[in-house]
Amino acid sequence: MKTLLIVCVALLGVSCTGRTISTASGLTYRILEKGKGPKAQAGDAVFIHETTTYRDGTVLYTNYESSSAVRVLIGGNQATAAVDEGLRGMRVGEVRELTAPPFLVKRTSYPPNVSPDSTLVIKMRLAKIERM
Repeated sequence: MKTLLIVCVALLGVSCTGRTISTASGLTYRILEKGKGPKAQAGDAVFIHETTTYRDGTVLYTNYESSSAVRVLIGGNQATAAVDEGLRGMRVGEVRELTAPPFLVKRTSYPPNVSPDSTLVIKMRLAKIERM
């Protein structure tokens, strides 16, 4: 197990504890379903379905069952830091569940149903990658 942890840290730049991955920024995530194909990276435009909730499961936003995915340019300041970081390395079809502390989900303005001091859970499914 110690060797596995060292390999995860050395190769991925993250620490691995079981099924949950913790990054240096404070983001944690789990891969719920593996995807296929190339990994999404900075500069790629990606299309995602997502559901954002409080930790108690209260839904704040979802387009998860919609046929219209949201387009995000990775590294383009179009999403919160948590979503931007969580998208990196995803493959088409992959589903990740992020747990994002308040400082990674800061916004310039907040919808009335979102508290700026809350840890949020974001479930994302990568639908498509467009290389720019």
